[in-house]
Amino acid sequence: MKKISLRNKILVALSAVGPGLFLIGYNIGTGSVTTMAKTGAEYGMSLFWALILSCFFTYILMVAYGKVTLVTGRTALYNIKSEIKGGWVLSLYIIFALIIGELLALMGVMGIVADLVQEGVRLAFEGYSMSRFWIILFFSIILYVLLWYGRYQMFEKVLTVLVILMGLSFVVVFFMVSPSVDALTEGIVPSIPDTPGALGLIAAITGTTCSAAVFIMRSTVVAEKGWGIRDLKTEKRDAAVSAAMMLFLSGVIMAVAAGTLHVSGLRLENTVEMIELFEPIGGEFAAFVLIIGITGAGLSTIFPIVLIAPWLIADYTGRPRNIHSKQSRWLIFLAMLFAFGTVFLDERPPALMVFSQAFQACILPAVAIPIFLLINRSRVMHEHKASKSLNIGIFAVILFALLTSWFALEEFL
Repeated sequence: MKKISLRNKILVALSAVGPGLFLIGYNIGTGSVTTMAKTGAEYGMSLFWALILSCFFTYILMVAYGKVTLVTGRTALYNIKSEIKGGWVLSLYIIFALIIGELLALMGVMGIVADLVQEGVRLAFEGYSMSRFWIILFFSIILYVLLWYGRYQMFEKVLTVLVILMGLSFVVVFFMVSPSVDALTEGIVPSIPDTPGALGLIAAITGTTCSAAVFIMRSTVVAEKGWGIRDLKTEKRDAAVSAAMMLFLSGVIMAVAAGTLHVSGLRLENTVEMIELFEPIGGEFAAFVLIIGITGAGLSTIFPIVLIAPWLIADYTGRPRNIHSKQSRWLIFLAMLFAFGTVFLDERPPALMVFSQAFQACILPAVAIPIFLLINRSRVMHEHKASKSLNIGIFAVILFALLTSWFALEEFL
């Protein structure tokens, strides 16, 4: 029997979790990094419970949305529109809400990436300042060319590289700054701090991890993978790997901030400030590693964001997903224009990210309730209806979604 090399085993394993990697690339972006680092700096690990719950509920909804797509052969919005009374109204609401939220996030993501590259250039070339406009233009052209010529399989490979780069960067920084184990374990007792902004951070943790867009996109990337009813076990394993990686990477970021910034009494307001605060702790090399990791996180997020409009429209209409069509290319081009938003707006990128994340938390009930109805409908699922344990899990997600939506509204109002 021919012996399979370690390299080939790794490639086979990665190809088996393609949709999961795609969604990790989407989920762990600059907004997620900022949220987890800010949470760790201000509250230590006391809100780690919110991250655990968010990742667990993310797994449940990913399994549910993936299963419905595998059984029906149709994507999420088309199923909602076709199988639920008045579902077309709900589907249109989800489309508009997600596109608005993602365009706001795109402005924030690209603005933060530009700020980070600016900071990296400043450190490398002794104070030289590069225009944010030219940085954004450079990345926009590269991304648009990749999207113009690329296919889903290529995006999966690019995102795999960015996710690995991002993960390694955060792990390296964790060991470089070596946060105290005592500092991490002392603050891990679950609590809801009675301070301004705490509820907003819980909502942001939910919005950036258990994101409504992830579950709608989940059905699309599972369909793009070409999986069918025989791949139910593979789909479940893929969801488990994806949720576990989200928990690990987000937890590492929170732990680094909790074990260094929190014990020093330092606060964090934006992503670039995180570089400035970590530089005295881990040195200039740690600052560069963080810049690379967070930039990788940002760029990996942009791919799914700019694809969301053409994919949602194809999902709703039941048409083939062709990102090379004239309509899709125009939609992607218009989305890329929003990347320049922070150049012309007074609002800073982190503020846009926080708003877009809280906005995502408010959309979560609108995607959790329909999947509960669909996965329990006999004419849709036949013998593959949800098990008792999955139903309990989805019902718990709905309660959690309503609670965190209230947290978000309470914080803003």
